[in-house]
Amino acid sequence: PQMTTFADLDLYVLFNEDSSNVGPDHWVTIAEELDARRDEYDAFILVHGTDTMAFTASALSLMLVGFGKPIVITGSQLPLGAPRTDARMNLIDSVSCATNPVLLRAPEVCVCFDGKLLRGNRTQKVHASSYTAFDSPGVAPLAMLGVDIVWGEAMLDPASFHDAPYTPRFDLDTRVLRVPVVPGVDPYISYGDCVERGVRGIVLEVFGVGNMPNCPSSQWLRWLEDQADKGLKVYLTSQCASGDMRPELYQSGSVALRLGAQGGPRMIPECAVVKLMLCLSNQDVRLSDPIAGELG
Repeated sequence: PQMTTFADLDLYVLFNEDSSNVGPDHWVTIAEELDARRDEYDAFILVHGTDTMAFTASALSLMLVGFGKPIVITGSQLPLGAPRTDARMNLIDSVSCATNPVLLRAPEVCVCFDGKLLRGNRTQKVHASSYTAFDSPGVAPLAMLGVDIVWGEAMLDPASFHDAPYTPRFDLDTRVLRVPVVPGVDPYISYGDCVERGVRGIVLEVFGVGNMPNCPSSQWLRWLEDQADKGLKVYLTSQCASGDMRPELYQSGSVALRLGAQGGPRMIPECAVVKLMLCLSNQDVRLSDPIAGELG
């Protein structure tokens, strides 16, 4: 009931699903529903389970570039009916942010959780059982919610993508894979011929700023060359929670770039796999070009 003091609200139930089952088909359903109702409302709140919330936030930010209205995603660690639930405050905070003039002037897809408003495509679930379940490593919150809403510099000096023309894209190619580089692992044994199995793109999770094994006994670069020659699209991201991606600083990273891998400003793995799905189905989207504040 308290939320009606902030806004006139309508409720739509798109599906009732454990979020561990939420994936690309659901992202398309949500995106198409938001697209269809875009002109009917000033802002949108999406209530979502926490397990795949970060993936959905990244997907919506990339599929609905230039949407022009706040889309705030929230949920809870404890159900609404639980005595110590965090659902009530997260919902109230989400509506407070979505209807605030600051976010209305610079709208984007956000995650609102435990007193923080985070950029959706930079958000990761960082704790399984704490109320502080989400963070955006290396990126300051868009806002902190206490007695007042304290907006961060990113919202007071909005980035250029906030003014991008509305460009909805609903096609995703899900034939992608996350491949972490593990010391001592032979990729020919552990991952095999990805292209032969139908995989079209991988997010290769490398060390630090873009390094991987390159000693004579290591097979990583040879495997990468074999797969790239067969047409596999490769994006490099870091296994570190924050920091720059500079693969050109290392011999192995430079070789990977020469083989056709892309990697520059960092994307979190959740966002990288979604953007790879988008790029494989939309030739006008390049992995290394920012479209929704996802790089950096």
